[in-house]
Amino acid sequence: MIRTLADHGPVFTPPFGLRSNTLQTIIATKRPARRLWQRRGIDIEPLSTPHVLDCGDGVRLTGRHTPREHALGLVVLIHGWEGSHESNYQYSMACALHREGYSVFRLNLRDHGGTHDLNADMFHSARMGEVFGAIRAVQAFDPLLPLFVVGFSLGGNFALRVGMQGPAAGVEPKLSIGISPAIHPRHTLEAIDNGPKLFHGYFLKKWRLTMDLKSEAWPGRYDFERHRASKNFVEITRFFVEDYSEYATVEDYFERYTLTPDMLLNSASPLAIITAKDDSVIPVADFDGLSARASVLGFDAFDHGGHCGFIEDWALNAWTEPRVLQLLRQAA
Repeated sequence: MIRTLADHGPVFTPPFGLRSNTLQTIIATKRPARRLWQRRGIDIEPLSTPHVLDCGDGVRLTGRHTPREHALGLVVLIHGWEGSHESNYQYSMACALHREGYSVFRLNLRDHGGTHDLNADMFHSARMGEVFGAIRAVQAFDPLLPLFVVGFSLGGNFALRVGMQGPAAGVEPKLSIGISPAIHPRHTLEAIDNGPKLFHGYFLKKWRLTMDLKSEAWPGRYDFERHRASKNFVEITRFFVEDYSEYATVEDYFERYTLTPDMLLNSASPLAIITAKDDSVIPVADFDGLSARASVLGFDAFDHGGHCGFIEDWALNAWTEPRVLQLLRQAA
């Protein structure tokens, strides 16, 4: 069934059997998004063109552009940590947006989407300059269209920073949306370290694979021996900052992308946030004091939803997709 905005409720109320935050989180990453959309007669992959973007200072990032004739706007999607343009939540959101009349670009952050050999230095979460460079390059495809940015998890943090810092960098989105955004990095890493073993193991496996792929792509440049010896993400991040970043301490690094409610409310351009109180990765207390006012056009914090989940029925529809469309139309 293809839903319309009229089918969409004002709040997220999943059926009882779908209220587990673990189940919500797993379905978001494992549901067969492309197959589900193909059953509805929609497949954006043949319509999408791969691009390598010149982001300035010799940095290149990649992504997939899916143009739309007479588009309502251009939406740049940013995946979560260790995700990519192929992530199920990313692909499904792109299909929903494209179906409703938007051009879409699914951006890969540095060292994501199989691009470990593209840039010598490693990805880290404070690399905003290259994200601005990528968005400027993407805007050149559709220069007259209003810009929107939507990100998930760590990508949600990037999206919110685009809204907050973009106007000063010549990037002016009409709206930037963070879905389950990781706004306080230390708290997020502590939640992963102290949370469900399933998710801790998942992220640890992903990070170790990245270390392997980066080492293979740049022989002799990286030595991750002490990183591999730890299973604590706060400690691993400290090692990474000390060994392979320009920051003196891990606290300096965290400060570069920690966002507070006051910062969000005073953003230079409009923002919206969708999060869940049962998210085991993003503590809901990080959003204390936030509401839909000032620069925050929308703030949704529901009892259920998990991390980037918000699966609203047994057909595996994501509540966030029509909600994002509502927000984009409200901001237009």
